Amino acid sequence: QVQLVESGGGSVQAGGSLRLSCKFSGLTFINYVMAWYRQGSGKERELVAVRASGGSTWIVDSVKGRFTISRDDVKNTVTLQMNNLKPEDTAVYYCAARHRASDEWNSWGRGTQVTVSS
Repeated sequence: QVQLVESGGGSVQAGGSLRLSCKFSGLTFINYVMAWYRQGSGKERELVAVRASGGSTWIVDSVKGRFTISRDDVKNTVTLQMNNLKPEDTAVYYCAARHRASDEWNSWGRGTQVTVSS
């Protein structure tokens, strides 16, 4: 069973940066595709970024050029570097994992709050 623990959220002014980390444990990390989702108040959960162990990456258009997803297959972590943050980035950010042979994101962290003030 996969366990995911996020860290690194907080409050920042617009234009600032935050770095979110997610620690994966329980099963073999390289067999899992990792992602960051976010959910703003009153909004649906949104997929933000995906990173597979082979290096393939996907970023949602609204954060391209500002957010970067990376993973460390030795430390079993996935990181979301967020630069030039905007108030609309305010949300709870969740780490998620799915096995590379599955389409279902079935492992989730508890989430970490990111608040960006103008």
